[in-house]
Order: sequence, then C-alpha cells, then structure tokens
Amino acid sequence: MISLAGRDILHAWGKFIFTGIGLGLLIGVTLTMAGVYRGMVDDGKVLLDNSGADLWVVQKGTLGPYAESSSIPDDLWRSIRAMPGVAQAANVTYLTMQVGKGDEDVRAMVVGIAAGEPGVPGWPPHLVAGRQITRGHYEAVADLATGFQLGDALQIRRNRYTVVGLTRRMVSSNGDPMVFVPLKDAQEAQFLKDNDAILMQRRRTEANPAFNRPGVPGLLDAVIGSQTGNSYVNAILVRIRPEFTPQEVAEPIRRWKRLTVYDRTQMEGILIGKLIATSARQIGMFLAILAIVSAAIVAFIIYTLTMDKIREIAVLKLIGTRNRTIAAMIMQQALVLGVIGFVVGKITATFAAPLFPKYVLLVPGDTVAGFFAVLAICVLSSVVAIRMALKVDPAEAIG
Repeated sequence: MISLAGRDILHAWGKFIFTGIGLGLLIGVTLTMAGVYRGMVDDGKVLLDNSGADLWVVQKGTLGPYAESSSIPDDLWRSIRAMPGVAQAANVTYLTMQVGKGDEDVRAMVVGIAAGEPGVPGWPPHLVAGRQITRGHYEAVADLATGFQLGDALQIRRNRYTVVGLTRRMVSSNGDPMVFVPLKDAQEAQFLKDNDAILMQRRRTEANPAFNRPGVPGLLDAVIGSQTGNSYVNAILVRIRPEFTPQEVAEPIRRWKRLTVYDRTQMEGILIGKLIATSARQIGMFLAILAIVSAAIVAFIIYTLTMDKIREIAVLKLIGTRNRTIAAMIMQQALVLGVIGFVVGKITATFAAPLFPKYVLLVPGDTVAGFFAVLAICVLSSVVAIRMALKVDPAEAIG
C-alpha cells in the first residue's frame, strides 16, 4: 500500500506540492510565533544576567524597576553597602524613550550607571568595539541594534552624547536595545523638570498659604528644591558575598530599610509571569488558530483527493482489499503532506527569523514538538476522508 499511496501522490503531485507549500507557510508562521515567545523570555533573562545583580532593591510595594515605576533616594546605596553580606551596591536608572539619531528617533532603554569601573552592577559586561564610559557626562555606550556607530552623536532630551563603545544583546524585557550613560545625566533626563515646569510649580507653591508662613524662613525654597531635584534612582543593584544566600542579605534590608528586595528567582517571575503574560496568552491563541486552520487545510485536500478516486476505492474493495489497507493509504498521504509542509515551514522560519524586529529564538525542542504536532494534526485530519472511503459501495466499481 505504500506503493499505492506513492503512485496516487505522483498522479496528483502538483496539488500535493502546492498544498504542502501553503501548509508549510502556516507552519512557518507557527514556528516563528513560538520563537517570538521564546525570544521574549530570553530577553528577560538576558536583562537580568547583564545587570550583574543578585538582588534588586526598589521602592516599597512596587514591582520595579522593570515592571513598574520605582523611585528611591540615591544616597541609600551607602547604607545598603554596609549591610552584612553585601559585596557591591550601585544605583541605576532605567528609562525607555526615543533617542535622537540625526533626523530620526530610535526606541531604546536609557540606563544610568553609577561611577566606577567595569564589573560594577549595572555596567555593560562586555563590549564589541570601543571603550567603556570614563567621563562623568556626555558619553554613551550603545547596543548594536540601535544602529549607532563609534563616534556618532545621539540626543537624549536636550543633551548630546558621543558613542564611545558598542555592545551586543543588551536589551530590555521588551526587546528594546540599551543605551548606557552616566548616572547623573540619566537622572536629569528622567527626574529633572524643564524650566517651564519649574516656573509653573513655583507659582503653584507660592500661591499655597501653607508654604508662606511668616515665622518659617526658607520653607518655600526648601519645598521648591525638593520638587525640582533629581536625587532619585529607580533601583539599587546588589551583589552578595559568596558565603551568604540571597535570603540572608535581603531580609535585613526589607526590615530595616523599609524597601522591597527581589532575588533572581522572584525577578524572573515578575518579568515572565507578569510582564509578558498577556503577550504569551495572545501568542498561544494565535498558535491555536493556526493549528485549526492547518488541520482544516489538510482535511480539505485529503477529502478532495479521496473524492477524486471513489471509483478506484470501490475497485479495491471489489477485489477484496481490507478496509485497514485503504485507511492506511489515505493516512499515509496525509502524513506525506504534513512532512512536506513541515520541511517548508522550518526552512521559512529559519530564514525569516532574522528579519523580525524582535528577537526570535528557535529552539530544537519546539521544532521536534512542532513536527509531532503536525503529524498528529494530519492523522486527525484524515479521519473524515477515511470514514467516507470506508462507506464506499463496491458496486460503484461496475456502476
């Protein structure tokens, strides 16, 4: 019967090939969608790896600094650095914004890193060209995905920065490439208000009787200064000593500093379980829809092929061919169609993945699971055609 199924495929090879290509494009989209999800998960893990932190200290009651806003005073790192088990502690800010690139804008995450040297938490761990930031202002290290080159000028708010170093695969959880600048510059970009906003805030404060007490000199200036300053950061990245566990270091910080502290496992849960959960469900719905469409295509083409050879099937029954043999022939055709589609789909996904704006990670496990899923869909899709073939009356062969 393998020969019989093969002969039938060769007889209608054009229909098989073109249907396989169409099915393969759907399978390619399915594999790519799975790769997009894997890429989102990998982006989150890469973000945590590149931060160089064991603990993330953020504003109490928040999921910051990646999932939501967090703001803490920038002088807290000194007291945290003195806590037992802390090897290093460094301030950091994160701000996703449009970075000026000539006449165009590039979506990027601007990271403010504390003064120090490579190896300090928050610094880019490796460069592919150039050098690290050595000045306190107006230098930047950019990811290659931004399109910047060494020596290029980029615009952040009203300041211009010179790209002195390039790195690779430094991205946010959304896949946006990172741009590293000195902490003071990043604080100014994120927290410092512009001149018009400061003047408007000053007028509102002066009009408030609570801040114009005759017997309290300097109260108004103090209030205005606190409202327009930029002495805040989004998080403190902590690296612990080898002999301590994250829980041993985090608990005293939570108790005495009244801050929220996350370890690596908790931060992964936030990024993957909360930040990309909606996108994961959406991708899952697309995968389900694509699977249903693929099954419908296979079922339709196998049903059509079976209808075209009703008389041949009747002849087979008339000469005593068993139903099991006829069912196997139809199922083999469906499996061949699925294999052709999967090969086309895998080739399509492999060549299309680098063209996507987001990172697409095609893992072998998904490929193997997809192959067996396609075979299962083909087997199920052939059931309708098999049932119809088994009901054929042998008398139709001579009718």
